[in-house]
Formats: sequence, structure tokens, C-alpha cells
Amino acid sequence: MKLTKVYSNQDETFAPIFLKDGLNAVIAEIRKPENKDKDTHNLGKTTLARLLDFLLLAQRNKKQFLFKHLSMFESFVFFLEIQITSEKFLTVRRSVAKPSKISFKYHNEKYKDFTQLDDSQWDHAGVTFDRARNILNSALGLRDLSPWGYRQITGYLLRTQNDYTDVFQLQKFKGKHETWKPFLAQILGFESAFITEQYETEKRVDDSERSLETVKTELGGLNLDSGKIEGLLQLKLRESEKKESLLSQFDFREEDAKLAEITISDYDRELADLTTRRYYLNQSKSKIEESIKDNSILFDTEQAKKLFEEAGVFFKDQIKKDFDQLIEFNEAITEERKSYLEEDLKEINDELDVIKAQIDNLAGERSKNLKFIKEVDVFEKYKSISKDLIKIKADIETLERQRENLKRLQELRSELRNIKSHLSEVQEEIENNVDTINGDPNSQFSKVREHFSDIVEKVLSRKALLSVSVNQQGHIEFLAEILDDDGNSTSADLGHTYKKLLCVAFDLSILRVHLGGKFPRWLYHDGIFESLDNRKKENLLEVIQEYTELGIQMIVTAIDSDLPTRNAQNSPVFEDAQIVLRLHDEDSSGRLFRMASW
Repeated sequence: MKLTKVYSNQDETFAPIFLKDGLNAVIAEIRKPENKDKDTHNLGKTTLARLLDFLLLAQRNKKQFLFKHLSMFESFVFFLEIQITSEKFLTVRRSVAKPSKISFKYHNEKYKDFTQLDDSQWDHAGVTFDRARNILNSALGLRDLSPWGYRQITGYLLRTQNDYTDVFQLQKFKGKHETWKPFLAQILGFESAFITEQYETEKRVDDSERSLETVKTELGGLNLDSGKIEGLLQLKLRESEKKESLLSQFDFREEDAKLAEITISDYDRELADLTTRRYYLNQSKSKIEESIKDNSILFDTEQAKKLFEEAGVFFKDQIKKDFDQLIEFNEAITEERKSYLEEDLKEINDELDVIKAQIDNLAGERSKNLKFIKEVDVFEKYKSISKDLIKIKADIETLERQRENLKRLQELRSELRNIKSHLSEVQEEIENNVDTINGDPNSQFSKVREHFSDIVEKVLSRKALLSVSVNQQGHIEFLAEILDDDGNSTSADLGHTYKKLLCVAFDLSILRVHLGGKFPRWLYHDGIFESLDNRKKENLLEVIQEYTELGIQMIVTAIDSDLPTRNAQNSPVFEDAQIVLRLHDEDSSGRLFRMASW
């Protein structure tokens, strides 16, 4: 697959561009002195890349220049001629006014002009956007990309200045590793199916964990087990059957006898036990309160000294000091004892509050049951039992729901364990595959790595390393770095100029390894010589010439001041035949679109 021609229905504004098999240069000449130091010149070398992307069926984007300035371009219809094989071509027609309606025409001759062709003469006319992508993908036949389509690699083939920030992860893939890592692994020669499965399995883990939390929430945080729920459910079901039997028979003698027995024996016994317990607690409470009140020391050493002096008995200071210390000791013991007594008192008061609530509840139940026993009106008893039955059935429904949730919880836990186990197996497969490919000197990746290193060394006279590894989370990682003389990583690759060169080297290496397969054979690199010193520009140009001679079509753009500087006797940087488009800043005729700048 190569690009051969791009043109429009308005030649006077956008002239046809004929692309050749090898090197195609788009040169922007800055002729006005006041424009020499500008960073951007808006002549169209980058715009051409965006137009090619549009014709390769990029999604409509309101920020794209065609739609951002719709009033200027709405009347344009653009055409892209693509060489599918050595003798077969396909032309794509796409208008700005109706970008979701695309037409295709197959032909056997190069550089055709189909601007005047009626819809009936197109092989596919005005097809929908999604169908158009499928048609183009099928027509190109890039089987080396399978199961992905041609759009997946377009970002690596069409690099503008914004696409040199990362060798592997393009701007459109930011934050979405699953959208590009499996694909990149495949074209490097690794087993992409494992990586795709890894991301899918991780998503299943996340979904399962969310479902698990939902079920836990529905259980209300209760620490229940299936055995306890089944036991409670059986008791409630048996109780429900008895109540329903009573209601169906309309005979409440058994219920009366049961309630009488409960009321007379159980309630009275519990009330008696609680009353007895309350009596003893009140006794203990009184004793503690008295103890706290009486814990005061009445002996006063000053009073004792006065009494001794009045009686004519000498009261030595040492004796007074000993008594004072004794009193302090007793006060300390008394204070500690008081704190323990207050704790006991609080426990007693708390238990008395609980007992009071239990006595009130039992007394109420006792009163209710006695009222039921004495109730003569059978309909009142029917209503009472019906209310009990409704409550029991509600309890049964709750228990059954809890049983289902608990069952679902157990299933989810088992499922989650199985998914995580499978994830570990997939990660192990990835690690084994990466180790095998890395260790095979004849692997596709080893060849890409070799070409990549050679390109960087030819241009920069520095070693470079392309590496693939598995990180601690089990994910595949790609790394491109420049090395020092000892083979250690340096920060040189962090600069924009060197980062751009790493991108160029990577793209060229990929295409070279896939030259014998069903793979694109063209590249578009914008501003390729910018910021390099003259020697490195010459080195890069030699690499470009070498790779185009191998069969790779390269479209490179450059401002004339960025080209390698050569003496008058030296040959020009590009031959006239290699310059497919020459732009300049003198007037609108030098722009890609010969119209006022937007």
C-alpha cells in the first residue's frame, strides 16, 4: 500500500499532488526576511498530513481545519489515489459537505482524474462511514495488521509535530493502553492475543468486584452464613404453616392454649427472674452509694496537736508528720476505691435500665396474650393471627432474599477467584512469550531492534536500545532510549529533537521488517530535519535514501532553512523530481490552499 495522488474538485485552489514510489519532499521556502525567525508559517506542510488523514477516513472532528473553517471548505471534494498492488489502484472520494458519504473507484492505471465521474460510474458511491472503512480495509488487504484495521497504524504512518512526543503511545491513545499495546506488540512480533485477553480479563475482575460490593450492600453488612439463614427460614416456614392452618380451620383453641401456657409459665417466670435480679441490684446500688458517701477521713492532725497541748502532753513534729503521711496514703486508697465503686455503680444502673425495658416489654406481651385468651370475638382473634402471619411472611421473604444474595455472593467470590486465577495464567503466558521473543536473535522483534539501533547510531553516532518487558503489574512495557558509551541509559532521548529521531527510527524499522508482508509501505514525517545539526541532517538524509531504495515510500516535509547546508559545488539536497510540492510565503499562491490564510 502506497499513496500516489491527492487532488480536489478545485484545481485552481488546491492543485494535484503526484506522489512517487521513493522519496517525496514537501519544501516550504521562507522568502520574506521578517518570517525567518517565526516558529510557524501556515503554508500547509502539516495541513497536508491532516488532509491525508481525512481521506484515509478519520472521524469527523470539529477542530480539524476543514470543519473548523467550514465556510471556506464546504464546496471542496477531495480524492486520494492509493496503490494497492503493483497493478491495482483505488481512489477514495470524500466531500467536506457530506463527510459521512464516501465513494470508491477501482482502476488499473496510475494518476487518474475522477473529478467528473458520475455516481453511477463509481464502484461504491456514497456509502456510509462505517461501511466505507470496512470497504477500504478489505481493499487494502493489510493482513499483517489483522485482527486490527488499517486505521490502527495510521497514527504511526502520519506523524506531525504533535506526534513526536512519544515513540509508542500516540496522542489519540492517551490513557487507553488496551487500545494500542496489543496492536503494537503484534506488529513487533509478540503474541497480541494474550495481551488483549489480559485487558479483557482485568475488566472482568473489575466488573466482578463491583458486583460483589453491590451484593454485600444488599446484604446490609450482616455477617450471616447459609446454615443460620436456612435454620431461621425453616422455623419461620413452620410457624407460618401453623398460623395458616389456624386461619383456615377458624379454630383458635390450640392458639389459646399455647398462649395461655406461654403467658402463665414463660412470661411469669421471666418476669419473676427479672424482678428478683432487679431487687438484688438495687440492694447493691444502695450499699455502693453509702460506701461512696462514707469514704471520708475524720482524723485531723492539727486538732489532735491542740488537744495534746491542752492536756499537757507533748505532740512531736515527727509524730504529726507520720500521721499526715498516713492520712495521705489513706486518701489515695480511698480515691482509688471510690473510682472502682463508681464504675460498679454505672454498670448496675445500666443493667437496671435494660431490666426495666425487658420487664415493660414482657408485661406488654403478657397483657396482649391475656387479652387474646379472654377475647370472645373470634374475628378479633382472626385479625390478630392474620397480622402475625403477615409479619412472619415478611420475615420469610427477607430471609429468602438474604439466602439468594448470600448464594450470589458465594458464586461471585468463586467466579472472582477463577477469573483472577485465569489472569495469573495469562500474565504468565505474556512473560514467557516476551522472554522467548527477546531471547531469539532471529525473531521479528530482534530485527526491528537491530534496525532501530542502526538508524540511531548512523544519525547520532550513539547507541540506542528498543526494549520490551513485563512490569510488576504483569503488563507489557515498551521502551526506546539512547545509551552512553558504557551502554547505560541517558536522558538524551527526553529532548524533543532526539525523541523525534527515535520516532522516525521506530517507524522505519517497523516498515522494513514488514516489507515482505501485507503491510503499509509509506510514511509521512513532518519537520524531520528541524533542530538537528548539519552533520546529523546529512546522516538522516542518507538513512532516508537507503530506506526508500528498499521500497519504502517516504513523504518528508521541511522548511528550507532546516535542510542540510551545502556548498555551491555540492549537489542539491533533493533532486527536482523528489520535490513533489514547493510552498513559499510570498503570497497565497505559495500555500497548500491558494487562498487567504485562516
